[in-house]
Amino acid sequence: MRPDDLRGLLRRVRRGSVSPEQAARAISEAPFERLGFATLDHERALRVGFPEVVFGEGKTPDDLATIMGRLYRRNGVVLATRVAPEARARIEKEFPEAEVHERSRTVVLRRRRPRLRGRVLVASAGTADLPVAEEAWVTARALGSRADLIADVGVAGLHRLLAHARALRRARVVVVVAGLEGALPSVVGGLVDRPVIAVPTSVGYGAHFDGLAPLLAMLNSCAPGVTVVNVDNGFGAGYAAHLVNTLGARR
Repeated sequence: MRPDDLRGLLRRVRRGSVSPEQAARAISEAPFERLGFATLDHERALRVGFPEVVFGEGKTPDDLATIMGRLYRRNGVVLATRVAPEARARIEKEFPEAEVHERSRTVVLRRRRPRLRGRVLVASAGTADLPVAEEAWVTARALGSRADLIADVGVAGLHRLLAHARALRRARVVVVVAGLEGALPSVVGGLVDRPVIAVPTSVGYGAHFDGLAPLLAMLNSCAPGVTVVNVDNGFGAGYAAHLVNTLGARR
């Protein structure tokens, strides 16, 4: 049950269309569900505003489909990340309405489209960084943020980034995804007056150390207002961007 669902239930109690006993039964349903291979947290949406997000890596297609199905039935929306091709095919077969994003390995199930708020901008330094950038973009949108994605605007050709100056200024928060030397977040941080969330990727040559080099570069950024998440963590960046984007609106 999400906060909006709880408020709707309480309004129905006030109108008399739902009895207090029925409401109490709905609210007191088990906060978690044991499946043997997983324990689902059904109260997470009430605590943090969005249901439990499913990490698909390491799960069998059947297990993942079962987990997503149970969360979907209780919450009306579920996001899964790092979903393998076989699992994506299994979910598409059971849920024809599924939104499948192959590049980012994400899947979204939802009964109704959310009312998107604010604006998040996700910027990818290179085309090779797009799987992580799209994961951030899908995550922010699934949670309810209005989000845009611009690709291949790295520091090797700064004119490509500057061509999107208007989009940078319109965004409430900017997610910047970069591999190699990881310089793009510092550049963006020097151009905008809003939070920048930097995401290092594991894209690069040997001395790049599978993302360690851009991670350290971003942590040592001289531009103020740059926050860094872990290597390839597009989901974490998209989630944090959504929280920053919608905080003022909630208040």
